[in-house]
Amino acid sequence: MKLCIRSISIMLTLIISPPLMAKINVFACEPEWASLVDELGGERLSRYTATTAYQDPHHIEARPSLIAKIRRADLLVCSGAGLEAGWLPVLLRQAGNNRVMPGKTGNFEAATMVERLDVPIDVDRSMGDVHAAGNPHVHLDPHRIQIIAKALLARLKSIDPEGAEYYQLRFNDFTQRWQQAIQQWEQQAGALKGIRIVVHHRDWVYLFDWLGIEITGALEPKPGLPATVGHLASLKQMITATPVDMIVHTPYQGPRAAKRLAQITHTPVVELPYTVGGAEQVNNLFDLFTVTIATLKGGLK
Repeated sequence: MKLCIRSISIMLTLIISPPLMAKINVFACEPEWASLVDELGGERLSRYTATTAYQDPHHIEARPSLIAKIRRADLLVCSGAGLEAGWLPVLLRQAGNNRVMPGKTGNFEAATMVERLDVPIDVDRSMGDVHAAGNPHVHLDPHRIQIIAKALLARLKSIDPEGAEYYQLRFNDFTQRWQQAIQQWEQQAGALKGIRIVVHHRDWVYLFDWLGIEITGALEPKPGLPATVGHLASLKQMITATPVDMIVHTPYQGPRAAKRLAQITHTPVVELPYTVGGAEQVNNLFDLFTVTIATLKGGLK
């Protein structure tokens, strides 16, 4: 009850505050960071999202419209850790906006704010599209999201000191709701602990590490490389020896390889939203985890 009263109090404070004109132009590389920006920044920000849930964030065309958006940006919020290495440096170079260049206050890389998994000891071309800085898909662990939110709060205050109190109030409200949601998600996901899954790409490392789910294989023979007949045959052999519970992929990954493996192994295929907008009901970060856990549980049935 105390938490609910506090949340209502915070929201009333935000509602009765004088209208705020947008002061900061934010360029969010991915939908998950756009959602977090909205949670913390509210009406003080004007936010643009560069990609959708149906686009592979590794491979985006450096369009002139994106260059124009970055040229006007005060803050860039991206995953980092090499996720956007194929397109973001081109945009930054063409835009020539010193405010959001790497190392500047206006350049915020979420993955660098948390401990990363899958950090390779050595990297070479033979390994495929391996990220030298570790797995960049950090948004799929809600505990890391909380750490990133705190770091983003500090960055917003630095860029817009006049809005510091406003950002702090929104952060406090977000944190309260987020921590309550984490408790609910962990209770709901209890049945998922220990299940075995084949993934398309290693997008899910953080989510499955959090939930205690085992990744037994990937449709990609190496990160970034398409599935081959020979690799699917080896996966079939593995699944025949030790069955898995499901095969998962994202909206931006073609389902063909997943469906083919499902057909030859009689294993269910599940499409998980991956990010905000990845399913009809996923309109924000809260929806993302709620729907993802429900979808995984549905896959078990």
